[in-house]
Amino acid sequence: MYELLRKSFMASPVIDRNGYPYFVNPISDGVPRVDPALLNEVVEGLIDLGDFDCDVILAPEAMGIPLAVPISLRLGIPYSIVRKRGYGLPGEIIIDRSTGYSSGSLYINGPGRGDRAVIVEDTLSTGGTVRALALALASHGIRLVEVLAVFDKTGDLADAVPGVRVKAMLRVGVRDGKPFLDC
Repeated sequence: MYELLRKSFMASPVIDRNGYPYFVNPISDGVPRVDPALLNEVVEGLIDLGDFDCDVILAPEAMGIPLAVPISLRLGIPYSIVRKRGYGLPGEIIIDRSTGYSSGSLYINGPGRGDRAVIVEDTLSTGGTVRALALALASHGIRLVEVLAVFDKTGDLADAVPGVRVKAMLRVGVRDGKPFLDC
């Protein structure tokens, strides 16, 4: 299952980002170029994996975007980008978050009280971003029903966002500077 994705991941170079082993992959970084067959396999995989019982798909910038757009088109569900910069629009939700290699604020515009949301993410590393999103959404009356990711580096998705279904296509890791699949 996910033959192209597995092959692509295993070919990923690993770089050091301030002591954090970071794999570079077309799906998680957009480099090197993204093969349409690989993207199609990932989009189909996410659609099969998820329930998508929601009013909006949330796509964290940047690499959630190329995943959410084709899913939105296929399923007819609107999407909203979780941006790294604010616009100051009425109702804008501001989130402070920290990941394994960065921190900063995120901004959501679009979903409103009573909406049900699904987050589509490229990689779950520490779960920091989705935990921060889940708390912010809940505090604004938006129900996060599911988090879908291509790659899971957390090791235990049950702990990523308590009370929310979290699913990933592949469990992955980096050991001794090389990517590995954790089947």
